[in-house]
Amino acid sequence: MSIPAEVREQLARKFEVLLPHLNERQQRLVLAAEALLLGHGGVRAVARAAGVSETTVRSGVFELEEGGDPLPVDRIRRPGGGRKPVTEHDPGLMPALLALVEPDERGDPESPLRWTTKSLRHLAEELTRQGHPTSAPTVGRLLKSAGFSLQANVKTLEGAQHPDRDAQFRYINEQVKGHQADGEPVISVDTKKREQLGRLPMAGREWRPRGEPVEVEDHHFFFSGPDVEQAIPYGIYDITRNTGWVNVGVDHDTSVFAVESVRRWWKARGSRDYPKASRLLITADAGGSNGYRYRVWKSELAALAAETGLTITVCHFPPGTSKWNKIEHRLFSHITLNWRGRPLTSHEVVVKTIATTRTSGGLLIEAALDVGDYPTGIAISKERMAALPLERHTTHGTWNYTLHPQPASSASEAAPVSESSGPAQRRQAMLHRLTDPRLTGMSPAQLEQLAAALAPAQAARTQQRHSQQRGGRARRATGKLRVKPLFNDAARLLLTLLYQRQVCSMNVLSDLLEVTATCIADLVRQTREALEDHGHNTGVAPLRFANADALITFLDSDQRPARTDIIGQLSHPTLTGLTRDELHQLTDRVAARQLAQAERLSYQRRGGPRQPGARAGVFPQKISNSERVLLTVLYQRRLCTLDVLADALGNVSRSAIGNVIRETRPLLLQEGHIPDHASTRYRTAADLLAAASASHNAPTG
Repeated sequence: MSIPAEVREQLARKFEVLLPHLNERQQRLVLAAEALLLGHGGVRAVARAAGVSETTVRSGVFELEEGGDPLPVDRIRRPGGGRKPVTEHDPGLMPALLALVEPDERGDPESPLRWTTKSLRHLAEELTRQGHPTSAPTVGRLLKSAGFSLQANVKTLEGAQHPDRDAQFRYINEQVKGHQADGEPVISVDTKKREQLGRLPMAGREWRPRGEPVEVEDHHFFFSGPDVEQAIPYGIYDITRNTGWVNVGVDHDTSVFAVESVRRWWKARGSRDYPKASRLLITADAGGSNGYRYRVWKSELAALAAETGLTITVCHFPPGTSKWNKIEHRLFSHITLNWRGRPLTSHEVVVKTIATTRTSGGLLIEAALDVGDYPTGIAISKERMAALPLERHTTHGTWNYTLHPQPASSASEAAPVSESSGPAQRRQAMLHRLTDPRLTGMSPAQLEQLAAALAPAQAARTQQRHSQQRGGRARRATGKLRVKPLFNDAARLLLTLLYQRQVCSMNVLSDLLEVTATCIADLVRQTREALEDHGHNTGVAPLRFANADALITFLDSDQRPARTDIIGQLSHPTLTGLTRDELHQLTDRVAARQLAQAERLSYQRRGGPRQPGARAGVFPQKISNSERVLLTVLYQRRLCTLDVLADALGNVSRSAIGNVIRETRPLLLQEGHIPDHASTRYRTAADLLAAASASHNAPTG
């Protein structure tokens, strides 16, 4: 029978109010009850009034007619109802999924996912390929049910722990408590990661108007190279007062820069916060510019102690434990959060962003810009290091030491001074002394003319080197170069001449100039190429010095090395059968062949050409090329044995002289030089040198 429209309207209003408050089963049963009351046509009328399908209403009618027991309050379907889990349809799905996501050694070594990201989509695709069709949401539900979750890497592995690790932590804690109890300052120092300046992307997000993000460069490498400005924040955190000082450098993160940062903190804050301080405790990492291995760090701290009158104690954290340094999580982390999502476009932005960093714990930070030059390559000799007023602690003296404000010996000539005054001035004075014509083979005027002639070539090679470092030409016009080299072009030329003339080794030059041997090696490699392009023949100096003291003694008193006098005696015509001029001319004729032979032997030892970036310089030999010719002539004349020649020179072995003669004899034969045999054969080095001395006043022809 037909259901009146008025009844259908009343049902629609009733269902609109009631059904939203019922669950799926309750809705179905209520609709079925109404349909049974209406009789014929009730199912259709109720379905239209409620906006559901007739099948739903009929399902409810069947449930009421069956007369089953009511379900528990928490259930909607009877046990076993609804869609079956996918793992029941495919029992092999879960083991296949676990084989993909569990550790690689338990999975299939041939699986493509062994070397790719295990995302839900990739896992679903791989399972489908293996015959287990599934979707990414299903994979996600299965992983959660198996106890898996998305996890990032956790930085907990520290490598091999030092055996004194825990003892050093306890010792640092004792030192900190002792200084704080006496009202002395305790600071934690370190260098924060250097930042390149420019519109570069920064990690993190910041609130901005919708659709107006900060536009930055899409690649960092456009801002690479030696002419790109950078900011190097060096932090000093006062552990007791919870205050920070950040010195923002623009040059290099060196030990000199680190100590200068501490000096600036003391002048700006430390001396005001601790006006009666007599001691200062510094806790620092084991590496970096404030590492315990660096002599410059300790030398500059000694200078700071002498300047301020403070007794400075340094305690280093063991290697691999830098995250325990207070400054890392009490200062640097808050600075990083403060400039998140903000491009560091200038030094002003860096300084002001650091200075405005605040925390709920009351942290206050001051920042200052340091535009000073801090070149790399500076070194401290063993002698100067030994003269420092440094006292090592009985507990691991390598990591814990104290620098007193007064040197151990007031008369010590190696008292510590700051790099900006002492080493720099001493370096310039030593460079001036090394221009001695006896060392360079050139007068000061000739050396100056050569430097002027090489200047354009040196500048061109510098620009070429910078282009290689940045990976191409500069994207923007480069202004004045911020980084100043430790040596200018004239000094580089001087040091290259001394090294190629084999006056001394790189180690001797580094000791004289208080720089590292690596610094000397780099400038020699760069300048040697310009010298070769110019066609300048440096020649070989007649004097060779094995250490810095011998060279300084020669410059002071003209005292030549003993080796030079010995070679002069062995070069006497009575022994060589040649006048000194003839021996010199023979040496010059053989020189080109010696260079070619040395290059050929080097090629054979390397097994191929030099690798790119190799120094390719002249390495001082124990026996120079001119000495090789002399020794070969003496041996060919049968004046003495190899042992006698080795004893005469003093610091070379019999085998070394044998190798020299074996290599040089063919070169002399090519020149047509076949010396006559001597009438006398000497059994000892003393007899050989005595014969040369006795013939000193004899005619030389």
